[in-house]
Amino acid sequence: MLYGYAGKMLEVDLSRDKIEEKTCSEDLLRQWVGGRSLAARILWSRLGSRWQEIDPLGPENVFLALTGPLTGYYPGAKIIISGKSPQSNGILGSAISGEFAVELKCAGYDGVVVEGAAKNPVYLLIKDDTVEIRDASNVWGADGKQTLRLLMKETRDELSKRWPSKGLWKDAGILYIGPAGENKTRIAAVLQKWSHAAGYGGYGGVMGSKNLKAIVVKGTNAMPLVADQAKVNDLIREVCEDSFAHDDLRRWGTGHAGYSIGADMSSEPVRNWQEEWHDEKSFGVDRFEERVWVKRYWGDYGCPTTCLKLAVLREGPYKGAITDNPDYELQAYLGTNLGIFTPEENVYLVAKADDLGLDGITAGNIMGFAAELYQRGVLTSKELDGMDLKWGDAKAFALLAERIAGRKGIGGILAEGTYRAAVKIGEMKDVDVMKYLIQSKGVAIGAHGIRSGLDYASDLSYSCSVQGGDHTSTAGLPLDGELWKSELSMMVADSGVVCAFNVFDIDIIWPFFKAVTGWDITREEWYNSIALRTVQIQRAALLLGGPDLKWDPKIHDENPQRFYEPLPNGPKAGEKADRDKFYGRRKEFYAAMGWDENGIPTSETLQRLALEDVDEALGKPRKI
Repeated sequence: MLYGYAGKMLEVDLSRDKIEEKTCSEDLLRQWVGGRSLAARILWSRLGSRWQEIDPLGPENVFLALTGPLTGYYPGAKIIISGKSPQSNGILGSAISGEFAVELKCAGYDGVVVEGAAKNPVYLLIKDDTVEIRDASNVWGADGKQTLRLLMKETRDELSKRWPSKGLWKDAGILYIGPAGENKTRIAAVLQKWSHAAGYGGYGGVMGSKNLKAIVVKGTNAMPLVADQAKVNDLIREVCEDSFAHDDLRRWGTGHAGYSIGADMSSEPVRNWQEEWHDEKSFGVDRFEERVWVKRYWGDYGCPTTCLKLAVLREGPYKGAITDNPDYELQAYLGTNLGIFTPEENVYLVAKADDLGLDGITAGNIMGFAAELYQRGVLTSKELDGMDLKWGDAKAFALLAERIAGRKGIGGILAEGTYRAAVKIGEMKDVDVMKYLIQSKGVAIGAHGIRSGLDYASDLSYSCSVQGGDHTSTAGLPLDGELWKSELSMMVADSGVVCAFNVFDIDIIWPFFKAVTGWDITREEWYNSIALRTVQIQRAALLLGGPDLKWDPKIHDENPQRFYEPLPNGPKAGEKADRDKFYGRRKEFYAAMGWDENGIPTSETLQRLALEDVDEALGKPRKI
């Protein structure tokens, strides 16, 4: 018997208006577990032989929303969004919190697989085994909060009409996009609730390319049975007790770091990473708590940490803005990175990104890049559509965000993401702007610098990650190292699929797997087989790329040029990444991953991991 899984995928072909259920074999799930790992296998099996030809924003791309075996049991539920990424042309597993994953499991599915493209805007409505493709013309063009309100009401009314005996229906789980996704920007997020986002990868643009505004699900069945309920209960209690002990995270969320990572660690982006230190106490979490919070503990399904807070601006020029209190990444990228150091202006920009459906990290990254080009005279007010893009001007950055989401004027270039925009602007202005670029393989680097050596990120973290700049999937040695310092370790949470902020000791995962599924997935099997297989697929997809970009390891397995420049101020002034040491460590990392001296998976590695199809796609001899 299959434990922990519904055992079925919901497959939808929007081009043919076709909906069907497909059974997942136990062998497939045992080998690939779920979430990020299973997404890589599904994508490669369907698109791998033609990977270089597939346009991420074309109808042939596959959009995935996948749970994992631990989803809904391990405290803190997430779902993984994946597909061929419009940013990297590779595969990312992008996680988002909320109830959608649990609703989906209770509806009887482990995931949703969407192919093709609808002729007109649509959304999916899933109520157990009743699934429909419905007209979304009334919500197309609506911002994030408008979309959520309209679809909540429409689906609640529809469910009440069809199944009146159920009484008052609770809100469904909804994945949706804003205008940025509709306009197929490469930096569009997939959202859940008011302001949760799966931003990395640009999968909001993939939904938009399919004319898919939302997926709405209401499940009324029980969760799948587990192999050992008593043991699961014990493990849940253990995780909860660990979570309760982390008071800073529970009281303030990751936003408690918005001041300290700059002031204490000298590793926070300031003005497009020109600096990484600041001592702006106005940006301390206590100021957010005092001035903008209206709800102090807000958690998603089954989460004991409840790190979310609700922030509302009740007065002043930005009155009415409402969002999750910005987490650290958004405090940094839509705050300090833009020269903004007040809670109110930061909350305003985060709410703006939410409403537009932009990934706040990537939007902050590219707007910081544009602001530095303006600072240095590369871009002028004329090229910025009349904007005076000065550091610290929240209104100017909000206007720029609107133009990016709408692909208007300069926004049409910036909507392509930081790397592609840099190439275009460099050609347009005949200036080398790559030295101002803070990204890896088309993906914005997370808000954790490497120069001071005090943060968790290292010189390998972004340069060698198969998810590029994703700060939640950082490469490192040893391969079985700490959770935030090894990509293979982070993949445990992303394949489980659970919230990594509730994984305080990775070794609790192995008994959790066994208690839920009955399978004895050991630490050794994870690192030597399951996770390593997944990374090889993701690496191959990244190297093959296409159709517009692919990545050469000799050039692109590299840190941003700025990270080799000394920090200009703060207690770590003068510190920088050492290029020669990095090249030595990169060589060591390649060998540990089973890659050749050029960073390409070897035939021997792929054959050992039973990835013959990947080996064939990379070719012999290797010619990446």
